[in-house]
Amino acid sequence: MSHLVRKSYNVSILVYHFVCPAKYRRAVIDETVDQVLKEVCLEIADRYQVEFLEIGTDKDHVHFLVQSVPTYSPTKIITMIKSLTAREVFARVATVKKQLWGGEFWTDGYYVSTVGQHTTEGVIRQYVKNQGHEKDYKQLHAQQLNLF
Repeated sequence: MSHLVRKSYNVSILVYHFVCPAKYRRAVIDETVDQVLKEVCLEIADRYQVEFLEIGTDKDHVHFLVQSVPTYSPTKIITMIKSLTAREVFARVATVKKQLWGGEFWTDGYYVSTVGQHTTEGVIRQYVKNQGHEKDYKQLHAQQLNLF
């Protein structure tokens, strides 16, 4: 669950739901790519003020439920996630680079929504779990945090 982030001059709860399709919507996300994505995202969380509340994959796209601080815009967050994960997937999983001949792992676009009054975090988590083909969905990471 999300939690209050307390900084010197602000207190915030900013949670974003991102969906990033693989380039050409190719089904390149397998167990090896899952592991690389999880490792890189947890490294990003250690380095930056970004927490991955949940990461979920289907064969051709990834859902990220991310909490961050007001310093980072949604565009900056997803740019960082996409660039670092793509670089590491190509470096660690050679077969993916062969399937995506253009040298890009992600499509240029992405989907983002905020988690708030009209869309609760629980609704987004349930959507991420139930979208696509249930047998293809894998929950790579989930974090449970207390509000207070």
